[in-house]
Amino acid sequence: MNNIYSFDVHNDRNLTMLVDFYELTMGNGYLEKGLQDRIAYFDMFFRRVPDGGGYCIMAGVEELIEYLSSLAFSDDDIKYLRNKNMFSEEFLTYLKNFKFSCDVWAVPEGNPVFPNEPLVTVRGPIIQAQFVETMILLTVNHQTLIATKANRICRAANERPVMEFGSRRAQGYDGAIYGARAAVIGGCSSTACTISDKLFNIPAVGTMAHSWVQLFDTEYEAFRSWAEIYPDNCVLLIDTYNVIKSGLPNAIKVFDEILKPQGIRPAGIRIDSGDITYLTKRCRKMLDDAGYTDCKIVISNSLDEYIIRDVLEQGACIDSFGVGERLITAKSEPVFGGVYKLSAIEKDSSIIPKIKISENDEKITNPGFKKVVRIFDKENHMALADVLTLHDEEINENEVLELFNPVHTWKRKKLTNFYTKDLLIPIFKEGQLVYNSPTVLEIKEFAKKETEKIWPEVLRFENPHTYYVDLSDKLWNLKQDLLHKYSNIYK
Repeated sequence: MNNIYSFDVHNDRNLTMLVDFYELTMGNGYLEKGLQDRIAYFDMFFRRVPDGGGYCIMAGVEELIEYLSSLAFSDDDIKYLRNKNMFSEEFLTYLKNFKFSCDVWAVPEGNPVFPNEPLVTVRGPIIQAQFVETMILLTVNHQTLIATKANRICRAANERPVMEFGSRRAQGYDGAIYGARAAVIGGCSSTACTISDKLFNIPAVGTMAHSWVQLFDTEYEAFRSWAEIYPDNCVLLIDTYNVIKSGLPNAIKVFDEILKPQGIRPAGIRIDSGDITYLTKRCRKMLDDAGYTDCKIVISNSLDEYIIRDVLEQGACIDSFGVGERLITAKSEPVFGGVYKLSAIEKDSSIIPKIKISENDEKITNPGFKKVVRIFDKENHMALADVLTLHDEEINENEVLELFNPVHTWKRKKLTNFYTKDLLIPIFKEGQLVYNSPTVLEIKEFAKKETEKIWPEVLRFENPHTYYVDLSDKLWNLKQDLLHKYSNIYK
């Protein structure tokens, strides 16, 4: 392959260059027009929950921190851009001396989040704030998608452990590595992805493949050998040939002959194919009859929240699940439609709100520098709604709060006896990290607790109740003023 640059794509990646090319051409243009120091505000948000669901689980902040903390252009990057013959030497010098100096706010990982509210807000020089668009979207879109899918699957499992098994079907290396992390945030107990355990200290698990069983002359010999090597964690894969006639009888025989004499109980059996409900019922009875009532039944193979829910409703006897491709790729809807839009600029020490107008109502943006405030009931601590306010507004918890639908404004509700929480918190201040990230397992527990504060009607898989994201009076009026202003200009 002809390449004028010395570069190892696997080990020497400079993710600073993971940008859409127009971010560079716009940056060059801003500099040419003397706008490079103009302060801009951008919001990252999404418009619709995947799978027709009612909520999402925020993820990706830690990877975003890694990216924003290491922004720098290498000599090879500058050489590449110079050879494009599109950028001024002044702009290339700007990039060579690049130093990230933006303020960044984000919703902490694990929080349930909803359409049209900012998940990340960036304030800073326009070149920089525009430049980080691609990685913010790539990171938060991917990990929030996987964390949300994992949360749905884990809720369907109804407290049974769910193991993430998807590395070999993920879309690329980072899809596997960071997808495993997001899956644990969403509720998975562990992962099969070893490097994710090494990087993020999340439990890696795994036993055998069918190839182990096939390698030996007999299934019994394969099981016996495994039990001899791993007596304290003996999980046998019993569907290589025939679950009921061969796999389980051989497993029980090995449990009797190898483990029982040592006083060791078998950890479990795994089934990776076939009629899950029928097979697990039969296996549970055979194990119980053999005296192994504590032997776990693990199921894998193309599972998702709907299959898990259905087989459990049918009485399947399952203790844990291994979920692969449909989790790590969010197969049912693999695109999370987050967008990154300019919401304001600063001029003469004032914040000037900006709006994007469209014939499509859902694509009209909310202008200004904003906060996201979650409203909780004081008695049961359940989330009632989120309210977008301008940055300098405060909601008085001692006064009646009137919420209204920002589109159907006649739909109103008055709240008392509530408390509030700001969702967007500072991550970077003038380019310096000011946030301490929790561990992945801490985020997982936080996500579980916060999801329990969302009403079950919002959490259901089909036709969920809409969780309202409302606008404050001040923000709603600002939006209407801008809509009227631009509609009058273009009459």
